[in-house]
Amino acid sequence: MMILIKNANLISMEEINYEICDVLTDGKKIVKIGKIDETLYPNALVIDACGKYVTPGLVDPHCHVGMMESTIGWAGSDVNEITNPVTPELRAIDGIKPHDECFLEALTSGVTTVCTGPGSANIIGGTFCALKTKGKTVDDMILVKELAMKMALGENPKRCYGNSKTSPSTRMASAAIMREWLFKAKKYYEKNQQYLADIEAGKDAKEPEFNMKLESLARVFSGMPVKIHAHQADDIATAMRIANEFGLTMTVEHCTEGYLIPEYLKANNQMVNIGPTLGNKSKYELKAKSFVSGKVLYENGITFGIMTDHPVIEQKHTLVQLALFVKEGLPELETLKAVTINAAKTCFIDDMVGSIKEGKDADIVIWSKHPLDIMCKAEVVILNGVIEKGE
Repeated sequence: MMILIKNANLISMEEINYEICDVLTDGKKIVKIGKIDETLYPNALVIDACGKYVTPGLVDPHCHVGMMESTIGWAGSDVNEITNPVTPELRAIDGIKPHDECFLEALTSGVTTVCTGPGSANIIGGTFCALKTKGKTVDDMILVKELAMKMALGENPKRCYGNSKTSPSTRMASAAIMREWLFKAKKYYEKNQQYLADIEAGKDAKEPEFNMKLESLARVFSGMPVKIHAHQADDIATAMRIANEFGLTMTVEHCTEGYLIPEYLKANNQMVNIGPTLGNKSKYELKAKSFVSGKVLYENGITFGIMTDHPVIEQKHTLVQLALFVKEGLPELETLKAVTINAAKTCFIDDMVGSIKEGKDADIVIWSKHPLDIMCKAEVVILNGVIEKGE
């Protein structure tokens, strides 16, 4: 069904922001933006936004929704395989519970896309995926099946393995293990590329022995992005050092102290996802956590998304922490971009979601008030061109 939203106070996250105009969808995609004559589309469902704010659906660039199912506890937690610090063969899509009530809470709160995956217990934890927030099975929800390879530095791997007297118990060991497996994966990748080249050239060639871990990890050398969990400045620098050594496409996840070293992030043209910033400083490496981080990163020209790290901040409260970034100097529009287009950019899915633009997925929210107003609610939520909440 075509949907025509009239009189939207549109915050498109593209060229049109805080302007009254119309948006037309064709049942799946956004097809037209501007002044639209509804008589040309007699079969379209017309929604008069009456000047209310209209944005793209929100994008969470880093969370664990579906991996840590709400209310269930141990039985619903499949986020960390704490039996081996190197598990690149794991895939989030095999551990996600699509009937976790938090997906519905996210959707009805305006969150239409989530990037969810393994936690940070392991040095190499497996692949994140990008999902829409409604579906009977994970397969119904998939936007990108294997979005990025998750890795981690800092306290979490040290705690999870050091306490059991196994490696890593230091930051040196964490970095060494990450490098060791990247070296192995690079060699594995190069052998397979040579094998394929020889076969194509008609040469006799022996296929390299298959290795599940290396087969998965080797994809970071053919374009798969890497998400590296790092809070402290030293861990952030290590993440960038390793990424540069191996030529990885990488984002720093959490990046709590990134605002203390913005010049290094800028010099590396490093994209990051910050947060969760709301809440207590639950461990030492969060000691410098601050809402001023958004302003500093923005003023240094660093592209960043703002995460919930759900369930640390529940996705139904995605907007709650944003006003505090504005309070500390991050411009309002840039704050909203951090949970829409810039969040999509840091996850390399901005060609599909994150803004209201012709050709993109029709994920649209009509808000009762300005999105950063604490009393705001998502009145109408459109996902993939279908009204999931509201009229």
